Amino acid sequence: MAQRKRLVSKNILMIIASKNFRDEEYFIPFQFFQKEGAKIITASSIEGDIMGVHGGEAVSNLTLQKIEMENFDAVVFVGGGGASEFFENGDAHRIISDTIKLYKVLAAICIAPVILAKAGVLDGKNATVWSSALDKNGKKELEKAGCSVLDKNVVVDGNIITANGPAVAEEFAKEITEAIFMRSVS
Repeated sequence: MAQRKRLVSKNILMIIASKNFRDEEYFIPFQFFQKEGAKIITASSIEGDIMGVHGGEAVSNLTLQKIEMENFDAVVFVGGGGASEFFENGDAHRIISDTIKLYKVLAAICIAPVILAKAGVLDGKNATVWSSALDKNGKKELEKAGCSVLDKNVVVDGNIITANGPAVAEEFAKEITEAIFMRSVS
């Protein structure tokens, strides 16, 4: 069986909230991408140390204002309650728009697909988002943006990849890796 090419020389941007990002949704994909040979840059609304909702510590190397998507192969918006800081954030929306224009991989997990919806890129697309029996707000936001919300763990629609929560973080990372790899051979 032929060995699949690794992501050596690929740059992945992971965007986390300045507080209360979901640890598993950051650290599991980060480690997966790193194992695949990719270079990962973490960004947020602030630079420096950031604490996840479960106490995991990450370092933001870059603020959203400084991001130029020409330098990256993919952007991943990490979920968790803190991700709501990007719902109406102009810099986050610019990054999303640039990612789409440059036909790069755009990914979001948990509640973060709402950021994509509010940036206007999910109209006519299929996606998934975190929801519970008591909280369907994410689903409502995606539907309001013209998106078909699928009850699946991970949804791939073109270069947009969405996942519904921390339990599927590794599956999410695998789909992103596959999408980056497919882009590089097409």
